[in-house]
Amino acid sequence: MVLFLFSMANTNYRFMNKRFLLLALFALIAALTRVIPHPLNFAPLAGIALFSAAYVKRKDFALLLPLVAYFISDLLVNNIVYAQYYDSFVFVTPGFMFTYGSILLITFIGFVLLKKVSFVRVMSGSLLASLLFFLVTNFGAWLGNPTYPQTFEGLMISYNMGLPFVKNTMLGDLFYSAVLFGGFEAVSRYAPDWMLKTDSSLS
Repeated sequence: MVLFLFSMANTNYRFMNKRFLLLALFALIAALTRVIPHPLNFAPLAGIALFSAAYVKRKDFALLLPLVAYFISDLLVNNIVYAQYYDSFVFVTPGFMFTYGSILLITFIGFVLLKKVSFVRVMSGSLLASLLFFLVTNFGAWLGNPTYPQTFEGLMISYNMGLPFVKNTMLGDLFYSAVLFGGFEAVSRYAPDWMLKTDSSLS
């Protein structure tokens, strides 16, 4: 995350504003909750993507922030929590392109839906993100997988297999969206000094 902040910095250090660092910290902490015990699919993916889309002003940074935060958490999850399942160090999980593709698509949803942040918009975005994640990742689980017939029927089987996890996905998305947005709005209200910006183009 530190390298991410520096790599996207201007050469004159104007990037070091409190607000952007706070956004990055929120995203990273949320992503790192994946290393603690939790129900299957109860994850911060959608919450981080929507949060970034809503509050990071530059769209390229908004797209990169959830990807970087999730990549860092993937390294820890794959090489510490699930290390026994791999023979060597794992940089990316098989099928990662569908998970990370979902993050990008959810962030784009946030760009459209969260131009103005409200409770209804955040919760609606969270539920829409859950549906999108389900459709994209289960399509990825089916595509090229010999377990499923590479037919429309096989795709439907894949979606059917994913249905038991949808509830936890929705609950996780709603929970982390509420925590991230609520937490940031609380800081905005009770610690306004953290909202100071030296470069308005950044966040």
